[in-house]
Amino acid sequence: MQYVWPFLVGAFLCNSVPHLCAGLQGHPFPTPFARPRGVGDSSPIVNTLWGFANLVIALAIAGHWSVSGTLPDVVAALVGAVGTGLYLASHFGKVQRDKQVG
Repeated sequence: MQYVWPFLVGAFLCNSVPHLCAGLQGHPFPTPFARPRGVGDSSPIVNTLWGFANLVIALAIAGHWSVSGTLPDVVAALVGAVGTGLYLASHFGKVQRDKQVG
């Protein structure tokens, strides 16, 4: 259970990146608030806010649960980030392909 918190830090940090990048560039991008959820696009403002919310959650978890930066914590955070990144790449790759076809 002790590695769940660093894993979540990595996952939330990874998830903040595409939303912040899209929002700060002024591009729409899917969020959980779009219709259909996770497929439809949300505005750049929603993406910026969602990206910062993910960043704040990651920092809050890291601070509250004393994610120490020891090797096991770092590995757990990396596993969370890479796992989330691979899932998001697969999901949003499919979303983008479907938009081009449809």
